Amino acid sequence: MNTASKPMYRWQDLSWRKIERAVFKLQKRIYQASQRGDTKAVHKLQRLLISSWSARCLAVRRVTQDNRGKNTAGVDGVKELTPPERLQLAQTLKLTGQASPVRRVWIPKLGKAEKRPLGIPNMRDRAEQALAKLALEPEWEARFEPNSYGFRPGRSAHDAIEAIFKNIRQQSKYVLDADIAACFDKISHSAVLAKLHTFPLLRRAIRAWLKAGVLDEGKLFPTSTGSPQGGVISPLIANIALHRLETAVQEIHPNAKVIRYADDLVVLHPELTVIEAAKETIANWLGDMGLELKPSKTRITHTLYHHQGTVGFDFLGFHIRQYPVGKTHSGKTGGRKPRLLGYKTLIKPSKQAIQRQYQKLRAVIDANLANTQAQLIGQLNRITRGWASYYATVVSKDVFDRLDHLTFIKLLRWAKRRHTTKSQKWIVRKYWRLETGAWTFAPQDERPLIRHRETPIRRHIKVRGSKSPYDGDWVYWATRRGRQPGLTNQVATLLKRQKGQCAYCGLYFSTEDKLEVDHIR
Repeated sequence: MNTASKPMYRWQDLSWRKIERAVFKLQKRIYQASQRGDTKAVHKLQRLLISSWSARCLAVRRVTQDNRGKNTAGVDGVKELTPPERLQLAQTLKLTGQASPVRRVWIPKLGKAEKRPLGIPNMRDRAEQALAKLALEPEWEARFEPNSYGFRPGRSAHDAIEAIFKNIRQQSKYVLDADIAACFDKISHSAVLAKLHTFPLLRRAIRAWLKAGVLDEGKLFPTSTGSPQGGVISPLIANIALHRLETAVQEIHPNAKVIRYADDLVVLHPELTVIEAAKETIANWLGDMGLELKPSKTRITHTLYHHQGTVGFDFLGFHIRQYPVGKTHSGKTGGRKPRLLGYKTLIKPSKQAIQRQYQKLRAVIDANLANTQAQLIGQLNRITRGWASYYATVVSKDVFDRLDHLTFIKLLRWAKRRHTTKSQKWIVRKYWRLETGAWTFAPQDERPLIRHRETPIRRHIKVRGSKSPYDGDWVYWATRRGRQPGLTNQVATLLKRQKGQCAYCGLYFSTEDKLEVDHIR
């Protein structure tokens, strides 16, 4: 339905159930055609999707309502749109093959003094990119390698970590822990456009976004390489650029295991010579895409034994290592006649991640000396809940306990600074209350401080093979959504009770949906 000339709806009255079903129906057909290798059908369906009213509405919603960074302005200065403006954008949205420069925003790197650049497109360019992504992503999801986990629907850092665990748990291995230098900034435009091999309309649009330039403090800089971080389609472009890296390594070294999350990757193999050769293979392959390994963040280590002064490695905020143990704690091989391995594989939060978490908690406590206890608890709970959920799939109990103890000491100092003339006994009675046999930092009759240890440890189940949300297996994906790390117990329970479906519209929840609890009275 085309409403560009005669609007028939208000934005608030759009049937998102029908819109999402219409878009997914086309995406599933694109995915299936790509699996068959039918390029002609893929391009025909993509053109159909890009011109559809449903896809245009969904693209606008993704960038104006669903996206967390929706209130960041591009060069147009627009941070948000009213419902009539969203409808107007959807009515006029199309791939023009033109793009405005992105606005460069510098944000601090996690736990570091240095900053990294984000390129924020304007609102129309964001909507166009979201529309293109709706068409491109199912094609490439059917083609991507199984051990690529970053910026892909239905996949996460926890899948990458579980893949590593499964690969090393019964055999210690050498590890190439590699990082691609400035991946988003250095991707060769000509190489990635050739690899896309798409139809002219989409190719012109993507080329325009890549060549749009960057506006930094009023100065315009050309972009001859790279895809700006901050663009809606940039992560997909980066994954397309790095597609077949795993295959390139395994064609020469068949038993080497490559696990990649965006521009971070590891290669695992029992023999050092294979790992060294794989490093050279990767360096040569990356050169064709205008990329290179970052020497300062690329190293070879071993999961069990010291190699070049180190043992184990950090990946995506986790520390992965094997520890020699006796018979009673040793892991075992599989099969009918299991044998003792003599070591145990443990994955824990990395030291840097623990330190950053405590620094963040400490900074919030110091900044809230004049605020109420309830205000402080609200800020701390957001930090604690997110961090503990991320690390709730690995061996984190001791780390959780240590962080809770350090936080208690810091909160006690905070309380003492507020009441310099009072005794510690008086302070504890004022700010803590006894709940289920434990002292809890909480005001009377208000929500308490969440402790890290309250988050249950649950093993993550890795995504199966090359499965994709575009394959239409809604039961599988709805079940996985209920096990997703980061969900509260309430949301997980409701997902299970509703069998992965929305109680209002009846649609299965997708991996990109924002889950909200409706408190019906």
